[in-house]
Amino acid sequence: MQSIEFCAGAGGQALGLEQAGFKHSALIEIEPDFAETLRLNRPQWDVHTADMNGFDGRPFEGMDLFAAGLPCPPFSMAGKQLGERDERNLFPAAIRLIDEIRPKAVMIENVRGFLSAVFEDYRGQLKKQLQKLGYTVDWRLLNASDYGVPQLRPRVVIVAIRKDLTDAFDWPTALPHNPPSVGETLYDLMAEGGWRGARKWANRANDIGPTIVGGSKKHGGPDLGPTRARKAWASLGVEGKSLSNEAPERDFVGMPRLTVRMVARIQGFPDEWQFYGKKTSSYRQVGNAFPPPVARAVANNLKIALSVQKHFPVRAVA
Repeated sequence: MQSIEFCAGAGGQALGLEQAGFKHSALIEIEPDFAETLRLNRPQWDVHTADMNGFDGRPFEGMDLFAAGLPCPPFSMAGKQLGERDERNLFPAAIRLIDEIRPKAVMIENVRGFLSAVFEDYRGQLKKQLQKLGYTVDWRLLNASDYGVPQLRPRVVIVAIRKDLTDAFDWPTALPHNPPSVGETLYDLMAEGGWRGARKWANRANDIGPTIVGGSKKHGGPDLGPTRARKAWASLGVEGKSLSNEAPERDFVGMPRLTVRMVARIQGFPDEWQFYGKKTSSYRQVGNAFPPPVARAVANNLKIALSVQKHFPVRAVA
């Protein structure tokens, strides 16, 4: 199974696809630090530091999967929701590339705001464009907490699948058990500096976290988001005004701050996954990522649908 991914970021979706068994023919990411993170963790990946708008998809015609984590600010409820009028909207570029590549399936991730009533007409336009290219289109709001991630993190996943393969795809079902709490998830990292209050803190942090907020290139720094989000973190015993470079020391008193590594674990990244760049850049990469466990769940079902086609070829719909 071969995939090509755009706006690959720090590799959350790419890692989930890899875990599901997809091989990456190419990954395209415009941010230099983000692209270096991909190369740092997977030197064998063909990573292009490039603008999706100018990328030529024709050499990749016939890929099994076109994947993308398109910029969220045009649709985010935390922004102005300019949608198609936002210069950061890359859906037109995605449609062009899908037309050039003609993959068997498409998987695009975006924020919950994409489903806002204000974008109803735009969603309809996108659906018609993809249908004209021969795809059946559906989207669904998935909560990361349903797939083992210790935060709510609602995300829209758009799946377009070639019409002759439509019946083979089903959306993934939620896990039958709750995800671990923030305390369970982070206890060992909080305790690695010898903090004597780590166990008491972990017992207090007995719920999943609010959605991690990564900020955009224009706005947002290494903190856990606006006032509402910080209050939610405070209820779990976490100071959200900034991040720390290391775990609390032995005699630390007060509410601890999270490190980038801790936030990465809450996003579902494995501990060995490294992030290139300074703290602000690293946190942006983590905060804007598509949690790998959610990407893996969707990709697993896409792989099943595409495998059916490989074993039982069906005449493609013109």
